[in-house]
Amino acid sequence: MTNTTLRRVEGALGLLILTLVPMMAIAQDLSLPTTAKRSFHTQQDPGAYALPVAPYADGALPTTRVEGRIEVESWRIPDAAETPFQLVQPLRDALTDAGFELLLDCNARTCGGFDFRFSTLVLPAPQMFVSLDNYHFISARKTGEGAVSLLASKGPKDGYVQIIRAGQDLRSDVVADAAPALPPTALNTVDALKAQGHVVLEDLVFQSGSSELDGEAIGSLDALASYLRANPADRLVFVGHTDATGSLDANRAVSLKRAQAAQRYMQERHNIRDQIDARGAGYLAPLASNLTDDGRRANRRVEAVLLPPQ
Repeated sequence: MTNTTLRRVEGALGLLILTLVPMMAIAQDLSLPTTAKRSFHTQQDPGAYALPVAPYADGALPTTRVEGRIEVESWRIPDAAETPFQLVQPLRDALTDAGFELLLDCNARTCGGFDFRFSTLVLPAPQMFVSLDNYHFISARKTGEGAVSLLASKGPKDGYVQIIRAGQDLRSDVVADAAPALPPTALNTVDALKAQGHVVLEDLVFQSGSSELDGEAIGSLDALASYLRANPADRLVFVGHTDATGSLDANRAVSLKRAQAAQRYMQERHNIRDQIDARGAGYLAPLASNLTDDGRRANRRVEAVLLPPQ
């Protein structure tokens, strides 16, 4: 991504105008700190987004389906002093000033913590970091102008904001389903992989010491299977990672089993074999601090790494 972009957000984030504007100007239009840097952007048209409209409860996240153009972007604010609420408040105010109706306005505890976070669409790290006990989420809609969701969180030093603009035709029916209507990473897995060469598969969730998948369909792996079928010369290696609990040798073994679980899913469900491999890195490449529960949870992951054709 260059320092010049074709997009500027005007008013309450509802109108996209094609123009050449420096990235710093975009941050100011969004009422983000002037140090904000856009870390990722993707668009799907047509697309669909399961917009959260209420906190996670009773094993389900209430959503309403938004169809049309789906635009997802993330911003990183280096050395942010603001809380997640302070990061997102100017954007919320801009939405309400423009006549958007707030559907959901909650923090990590009132949204539903871990369950909410992993039931909605979130860009993978490092583009978007979400602390499971320190984030703020807002969803809003306006008739004729679609919907917007905002997610802000804090890492050890930096702040992060994700903005999703969705559709022009918002359906009024609200559904509650134990599985999200759109797998959290399926929309962006391939885009992120091609843009940065690797992607965290955030819908593969492991407990400490475990390498088992639950047997359900996994959106990120299904998306990667479609990509590999369309690009038979490309190859992937799944790299497993752990938190820092236990010895390096034990963690390397567990991380390899996690990567092999993703490899086995691709083999058994999609019959993809020659284009994939598996490796284990143990705790040698953490995404977050191993001193906190949230950090250790984030470090227990599998990444897909794109390799050049043989």
